[in-house]
Amino acid sequence: MSPTLQLACDLISRASVTPEDAGCQALMTERLRAIGFHIESLRFDDVDNFWAVRGAGGPILCFAGHTDVVPEGDPAKWQSPPYEPTITDGLLYGRGAADMKGSLAAMVTACEAFVAEHPNHTGRIAFLITSDEEGIAANGTVKVVEWLEARGEKITWCLVGEPSSTQCVGDVIKNGRRGSLGCKLTVKGKQGHVAYPHLAKNPIHLVAPALADLAAEQWDEGNDFFPATSFQVSNFNAGTGATNVIPGEAAIVFNFRFSTESTADELKQRTEAILAKHGLDYDIHWHLSGEPFLTPAGALVDAAVTAIRAECGAEPELSTSGGTSDGRFIAPTGAQVLELGPVNATIHQINECVNVADLDKLSATYQRILKELLA
Repeated sequence: MSPTLQLACDLISRASVTPEDAGCQALMTERLRAIGFHIESLRFDDVDNFWAVRGAGGPILCFAGHTDVVPEGDPAKWQSPPYEPTITDGLLYGRGAADMKGSLAAMVTACEAFVAEHPNHTGRIAFLITSDEEGIAANGTVKVVEWLEARGEKITWCLVGEPSSTQCVGDVIKNGRRGSLGCKLTVKGKQGHVAYPHLAKNPIHLVAPALADLAAEQWDEGNDFFPATSFQVSNFNAGTGATNVIPGEAAIVFNFRFSTESTADELKQRTEAILAKHGLDYDIHWHLSGEPFLTPAGALVDAAVTAIRAECGAEPELSTSGGTSDGRFIAPTGAQVLELGPVNATIHQINECVNVADLDKLSATYQRILKELLA
């Protein structure tokens, strides 16, 4: 096995379901400490994190990622046990293989190789690792970033190891993400018998025209980097379960994935204006998971494109598609942030896997980016 494949297997064998780390970070910090990194372990509530730095001054190139994984589901449905890394037909199977223990292994071995060649590199190399990315993300990267900000420490460039690729490693780089604004809306009516609707007030009937207007609304047109903002209802709950009872209230959960052409405050105001137009009696609770961010052409993008061309033979596409990542907590500090990792076709699925050869390509790509920026 290559060093990257061996480390990936060692990480996968640890059942680190959110927020458990299961010893993954200790394994990583042992390797990093051996090549001159200063390690600071940071535990917030029940979440383990660490910040590691090598170098005395200058710009910081930070590798960011998470050791936690989503639950494996029914182990009997896996072709091999989810926490026993297994190689079949050139693919490494196991929970976290693609999201994102393969990336973590590639980051560590890239740094080991780079430091061996450039022990006196310019600038600083850092790691920001959490075990709270797949969960509520309240005590992980966001808390470490707050801790760094309080110390006046700024990340210059950040590579997040999320599985960004689609067909082959390096074919897609995420250079931004849409914002995510969630909402729980409760529309109040009056419960009653379906045979006497004049004595009741059906909240489903009342809210339906408002939801139709919200779904039809053109929130913005997007721009060169982002698609138009989207509105989607994910849950609608009402009723007692009986067929002859008009419900007293309806609860609706919806989400905006929004571009830099809209702000969270604007979306809230426009939504509540539509609800008011329909004269609804309602309670509303908003949750902003992250603002949109974008890293345009610059030193980090140039280094990543150069590295991918050289090590993967691919011409990367810059994309802002997909969900959110912990990059949303790092970008607002002024850092240039990219997501670059393996193929994402099997993430969160039964039989999650990653191409074995892609792990070494990814390590070589990370190493080339280090050379471009810090050699």
